[in-house]
Formats: sequence, structure tokens, C-alpha cells
Amino acid sequence: MTAASPVSGTPGGRSPLAVRVPAELSARVPVEQRGPGLDRDAVRLLVSRGTQVSHHSFPELPRLLRAGDVLVVNTSPTLAAAVDGRIGHARVVVHFSTRGDDGRWAVEVREPDGRGTTRARAGAPAGREVVLAGGVRLVLEEALSARGDRLRWARAAGAAGADVLGLLREHGRPIRYAYTERDQPLSVYQTVFAVPSADGTGSAEMPSAARPFTARLVAELVSRGVLFAPVTLHTGVASAEAHEPPYPERFSVPGASARLIDGVRAAGGRVIAVGTTAVRAVESAVGPDGRVRAAAGWTGLVVTAERGVRVVDGLLTGLHEPEASHLLMLEAVAGRAAVVRSYEEALRGHYLWHEFGDVHLILPEETAHTERCDGN
Repeated sequence: MTAASPVSGTPGGRSPLAVRVPAELSARVPVEQRGPGLDRDAVRLLVSRGTQVSHHSFPELPRLLRAGDVLVVNTSPTLAAAVDGRIGHARVVVHFSTRGDDGRWAVEVREPDGRGTTRARAGAPAGREVVLAGGVRLVLEEALSARGDRLRWARAAGAAGADVLGLLREHGRPIRYAYTERDQPLSVYQTVFAVPSADGTGSAEMPSAARPFTARLVAELVSRGVLFAPVTLHTGVASAEAHEPPYPERFSVPGASARLIDGVRAAGGRVIAVGTTAVRAVESAVGPDGRVRAAAGWTGLVVTAERGVRVVDGLLTGLHEPEASHLLMLEAVAGRAAVVRSYEEALRGHYLWHEFGDVHLILPEETAHTERCDGN
């Protein structure tokens, strides 16, 4: 990809949720660092079925799902995608977002504040040079799209300029924003489903909905007959301030996962995506006949209520800012009334937001028939 692909389903003036998330509800450290004996699954789980909301702990997930359900999980590993640099005498942090097909990288230049980064740096036009560690120079080029110049294409030069992935391994650290307390090792940002990719690429920011899963919990889900369909979507840099829809991202849906998802649907099981990234990947692989097929490449799909979902029945996701474009996808799965109700309940219950926070499971509304069949 040498330029941004057209984005389909772009939001059309949808208003944000009329709620405010207090700063104290930002999860500042991973849950396992909040007390002795805690593991990643020690987070809370808000469950919504339509406008009906219930409160759980994440280890209860196996009994909330059914034998024959399939969880679509993103296997993309997280990269140490933040690197310190300078533009002239000014210190900056470069967030490496996505590698294009021509070897360039989409990057965001941000201002450091000692607590991660606060805001995108203005005044970094095409032609400016960023000096990075190891003698690498990064030359900024054109903006990714007409939306603005927050993300730009950039070409690395210098002694090791072509090896950006080597630069990230040696000098990078995970992207962190100012609502978190401190830098964390890269292992904190890897999910249990992460698999190193053959070309060394991965996600600029963690596919965080899967973070609470542990090997123990996965084993329990398997023992109860819950299936797993791995897909890959390498997430780019999020829009922390402007809450833009995502830019095109690289994805892959293997044939085995496509067949499994179609088989579950045919048998009456539910397709539950773990994270908005998994939704974007699998919905990008749906053919005109509604079947999922093996697919790989770039997706510019933005799932909105107007576009709807064709395969996904439910979604496990984190709690997003009220202005976030991710909420358009939640509306596509559950409807606006359900999203508003669940977020009001999350605020009332003091759930924690962001990548180290609590999670939200959106399930289809139950009917009397399905409740009897499920035995709940």
C-alpha cells in the first residue's frame, strides 16, 4: 500500500455518547500489578443483552458462552512501536503505525511529556527530517489521506535505515499515553493469542480486548466446547485526540478459520469477536453471498450501524471513550440504545477504561426458546 485506500462506511455525523468518563476511571496499570496474587483475568466483565445489563468477573466468561460458539481472536503481536527522536533541537516521539508495500511506514510524530505522549505534534510537514537512535533518519512525506496530516508516510534512511523493525527491537518501547502511570515491558502488551508474524510485522497498539485471557481460561473454554477462529489484523496508531475512524490496515483470515465460522453459523452457534479488530478482519472477508472466505491484504472497512454486521453476533471489547469511532461498530452489533444503556451502567459501576481496564461482552438478546435450550 503506497497511499491510503478509500474508507468504506465512513460515519455520517453520528453524535457521540452524552456521557463523561472521569479521569479516575482510567486504568493506570495492568490489573496484575494492582495487588498480590492477581492475574490478567482479574478484571470486571459487563455483559449486555440488548438493554439488559449484568455484572460479572472475567473468569465467569466460560459459563456465559455455549458449546458450539466460536470466538474470533486476533493473533497479531504488539510491536515496540514508539521511538525517541529529534526535529532540529526539539524532542519528539515517533509512533510507527503501519508498513506500506513500498517499504515506507505510516508514522505519527508526537510531543513527549514524561508520561507517555500528550498530543500529536503540529508543524511537521513533508520534507522534515526526524533523527532517531542508531543514526537512522526519517524523512516525512505526504499525509496518508485528506483527513489531515496526523499520520504521514515516512522513509527511513541512514546506516540501518531500511531495517525499521530492527530499530524498533533495539530502541523502541510500547506506545503509551499519559493516562497510564509508567512505561511497561513489551510482554505486558502481548495477548495470549499473539503469534510472531513471518515478516516481523505486528500491531502498533495492542489488540487489547484479548488481554484478560489466560492459558488457564482458554483451556476451560475449550473443555466446555467453545471454539476459536484465529485471524490477524495489524492495528495501526489510534487517534487519541480526534477519534478518527481507523485507517486501512493489513489483515488475514485463513481458510480454516473461514470454514469454521461458516460451519458454526450453519449449526446455529454464535460468532463472538474478541475485539473490534477481529470484527474488522472477519467482516472484510465476507462475500456477496454472506459466507466468509479466506482473504488477505488491506482493509479500509469501517463498520457502522448504517453498514451493519453480516457475520458477527456478539463482541467482547474494552470500554471506549464516548467520542471514539469504535462505538459505531458497537452500535452495528447491539444498537444505539443498548450501547447507551451499557455505558451508563459502566459509569455507575465505576468500571475502568482503556487497554488495562475492564471489558464489555455484547451478546444477542435472549428469547425464551434460547434460554430453555441453554439451560440458564
